[in-house]
Amino acid sequence: MEFDENDSNLYELLNGEIVKRASPTLIHQRISRKLTFAFETYLLQKKCGEIFYAPLDVVLDGENAPQPDLVYVSNENKQVLSEEELVIVGTPDLVVEILSPGTAKRDKTLKKEIYESFGVPEYWLVDPLYKTIEVYTLQNNRYALFAIFDTTDTLKSPLLPDLEIALQTIFE
Repeated sequence: MEFDENDSNLYELLNGEIVKRASPTLIHQRISRKLTFAFETYLLQKKCGEIFYAPLDVVLDGENAPQPDLVYVSNENKQVLSEEELVIVGTPDLVVEILSPGTAKRDKTLKKEIYESFGVPEYWLVDPLYKTIEVYTLQNNRYALFAIFDTTDTLKSPLLPDLEIALQTIFE
């Protein structure tokens, strides 16, 4: 599809439908920056993959190209990093969506179902309002809730066993 070159909106392709994304809020950007920093710090030590942040297409198939807020791709899965197309083509290892009033329902249902159906091993839902992060892991091709972390917790990822993020620092 072609868009007007003056169109500065962000779009995702979800189940064959073009969906316009709202610009992120200040709170959203702060949380995204802090999570990116936590991932980057971990990844610099472990050298086990890369973290990317929106806007970046994750092309799952011809009907689905979401732009998750954060995307982790392990070294073992780096073939999905398309240097030719300059996007991710295939299933990443971990996806993070930061909820906002305009995206919460879609992130909790439609996008979760899409990521699940394409076998994304780990999915995080970050809720700035309640200051929680829900971590889902793929078990028997379905997402199962691993844990809900809040500001009193240190988040631990099943996929990245040494990753520890004190959530108080993410939501302050």
